[in-house]
Amino acid sequence: MKTALRVLQGAKHYWAHLAAAFVAVIISTIAGFYTPWALRELTNLATQGGEDFAVQSMRIGLLLLGATVLQTLGASASGYLNHYAALHYVKDLRTQLYRKLQHMSLRYFNHSRTGDLTGRVVNDAMQAEILLAHVIPDFIVNVLTFTGVGFLLVTINAKLAFASLAAIPFLLGITIWQSRHLSPIWKENFKVRGELSGTVQDNLSGIKEIQIFNQQAQEEKKVAGLSLRHTKAYLKASFFIETTYPLLAFFTALGTVIVIILGGRLVGTGEVSIADIVAFVMYLGMFYGPIKNFSRLIEMAGEATAGCRRVFEVIDETPDVEEKKNAKKMPLAKGNIELRDLSFGYNPETPILSKVNLTVTAGQTIALVGTTGVGKTTIASLLNRFYDPWEGKVLIDGIDICEVTLSSLRDNISMVLQDTFLFNGTVYENIVYGYQGSTREQVIAAAKAANAHTFIMELEEGYDTVIGERGVRLSGGQKQRLSIARAILRNAPILILDEATSALDTKTEQEIQDALDLFSKERTTLIIAHRLSTIRNADKIVVLDGTGIAELGTHDELIRRGGIYAGLHQVQAS
Repeated sequence: MKTALRVLQGAKHYWAHLAAAFVAVIISTIAGFYTPWALRELTNLATQGGEDFAVQSMRIGLLLLGATVLQTLGASASGYLNHYAALHYVKDLRTQLYRKLQHMSLRYFNHSRTGDLTGRVVNDAMQAEILLAHVIPDFIVNVLTFTGVGFLLVTINAKLAFASLAAIPFLLGITIWQSRHLSPIWKENFKVRGELSGTVQDNLSGIKEIQIFNQQAQEEKKVAGLSLRHTKAYLKASFFIETTYPLLAFFTALGTVIVIILGGRLVGTGEVSIADIVAFVMYLGMFYGPIKNFSRLIEMAGEATAGCRRVFEVIDETPDVEEKKNAKKMPLAKGNIELRDLSFGYNPETPILSKVNLTVTAGQTIALVGTTGVGKTTIASLLNRFYDPWEGKVLIDGIDICEVTLSSLRDNISMVLQDTFLFNGTVYENIVYGYQGSTREQVIAAAKAANAHTFIMELEEGYDTVIGERGVRLSGGQKQRLSIARAILRNAPILILDEATSALDTKTEQEIQDALDLFSKERTTLIIAHRLSTIRNADKIVVLDGTGIAELGTHDELIRRGGIYAGLHQVQAS
């Protein structure tokens, strides 16, 4: 009920449609009550006789036709309006969920599976449509039917009406029993389905590795195991459903038997007519129908609310990184950077950076070096505010980055990652992604600066060539050059290069390095590098050791010092 109310509250923009659907369903339901009543009147006419039988039967037939038209129009209008509201709400819910995911920190995605999150956006959000367009309207119809038909039964004959209630405790008991068992089963089912979706997503993304290491059988076994768990969950639910429906049918039939036996006696004593019995039995089927339907509705509601709860779990998640309510827009930065008493780690028990202090003057080129896992990329992530530090501050031009909007902060930073990600679009679309307001001439200029123009023009459709998912139709070096072109086009005052030329051959690397050296002269540049040859000309080289800054100086100064950097340089030179 709590989940259903939240869905209704979320669909407030479509309440007018839902209200109109409510009116339409009332008209349709009430109109449907006339059929047994018409048969009762016709039976009375037939048994009592009379000269005006043809006229009266015509009247009854025309009234029944009118009621049927109203019932049909009301049901059609109600169905369309409910689906209109439900499907538009699903669209809003998906957008809200996706918006929330886009603002979650990287820590959240590091602990979540892409396939599971995709399933929540695409499949689980659709369960709101089941609630709004099916469960809630059907519940209203069944309540109206149960109440209205109950009143009509009492009107026809109170004794028969109360006798028909004998089966209701059994019907309600079965329905409640089913409800209690199905809810946790549907919750488990959606959990397993999320795991299955995540596993399939991972395997399809890593199909090359699976084939290289001949792990097809192992991965197939894993998917089969999850599929079996999913099947068992459904079978468990099916057991309660298939057990419940025959029991409901049995007690419904038992109630009808009681009414027929008692009704026969009452006909014999003259308390009711044959026409009353005919109408009563027809109404009785309508009366028991809602109780049987509640069982089906509980099944649908259990599955739908389980899916909706998975959506709301993400929407209600508190991001690790949040903008302050009064966050201001950061102006175009000069590029001064300061790390002040900065401490951070991915594991609470293992800090990577501890009380780090570093000042970078606008226009300087700073290199971050050290062995794997010492915090080089972590500093870049903290600067972009993908994570917040445990202690200390990151300042740009003296402004604490936690005081400004995330979008304005990241507008001041261009970043080229070692693991290049390209979208399934054209070359042009991937480069212009860095700055959507660019002209085609600016895109081509950025590609030339990244030494990418030549190979782009050799593609079958040049800049309009579709490169496939994650750029699978390009080599690693080509993808990295497009990534560099994207960063150059962005033209931000702070440039971060995280192993930006690692996938390139020596000649191409030197050509791009020359272009980057020229491009970085007018901006603050942070270079994360393992190849020390690419950072010889850096204004400062920061050597990290897994707790903080171990050494700081120029290339020549650090070589003369004979410390960690000198050792790394000697290893690479040998």
